[in-house]
Amino acid sequence: MSEFETARLAMVNSQIRPNDVTDHRIQDAMADIPRERFLPKSQAAKAYADTEARVAEGRYMLTPRDLAKLIQAADILPTDVVLDVACGRGYSTAVLARLAETVVGLEQKDLGLAEKATDALNAIETDNAAVVEGELSKGVPGQGPFNVIIVNGAVAEPAQAWLDQLSVGGRLAVIVRDGTVGRARIYTKAQNTVGDRDVFDTTAPYLPGFEPEAKFAF
Repeated sequence: MSEFETARLAMVNSQIRPNDVTDHRIQDAMADIPRERFLPKSQAAKAYADTEARVAEGRYMLTPRDLAKLIQAADILPTDVVLDVACGRGYSTAVLARLAETVVGLEQKDLGLAEKATDALNAIETDNAAVVEGELSKGVPGQGPFNVIIVNGAVAEPAQAWLDQLSVGGRLAVIVRDGTVGRARIYTKAQNTVGDRDVFDTTAPYLPGFEPEAKFAF
C-alpha cells in the first residue's frame, strides 16, 4: 500500500466516519478516489490533511470532513442530476459522480481549472461527469434544472440563479458565512417557495466574488 493510499484510509477513518458521515457510498468513494491527483503538486502533501488545500490563487478545496458532510446533507439519489459549483480541479465532481446519475462541474474561465479537472476525471475513468466554464454566480442555465447543487466554498448569500436552476424538490447545499461564523445550509425548493435548514457549523474560505459587500461608515 502506497503512502497516499494509507493516508486516504486514515482520512476516512479519522475525519469522515467519526463526524457522522454514515452514508457508505460517500465513505467508499472517498476511500477510493486519489485526492492527491486533484491538487497541484505543491499541495499534494496536504491531500488528506484536515485543512483546505489551495487549488489556485484565492481558491481552496473544502476539507474532507466538510465536503463529506455537505454531500450527505444533500441526500443525493442515484437518479439525480447534480451541479457542482466551483469544482476546482474536479475532486468533488469525482465524489459526486459515484453517487449521482450525472454531474456537471462548473468553473470560471480565467483560472484554467476546467481543463485540469477534465484531465483528472478522465485519468480515473469518470464517464458520467463533465466540466464546463462560466460565471459561477450564473450556474449553468442551459443544462438545468438540477436535483442537487453543491457549492465548494463559503458565500455571504447564495446566488439567485442557483435557486432558480433547482428542480421542484431540489436541494442547494452551500456554506453561508457571516464574518467568522459559517453554517452549512440546505435550501429545498418547493413549488412556489424555498425552505432552508442549517445542518452543521463550519468556516470555509469565501469564494472570490461571494464575500459580503463592504459597508462604509459616515
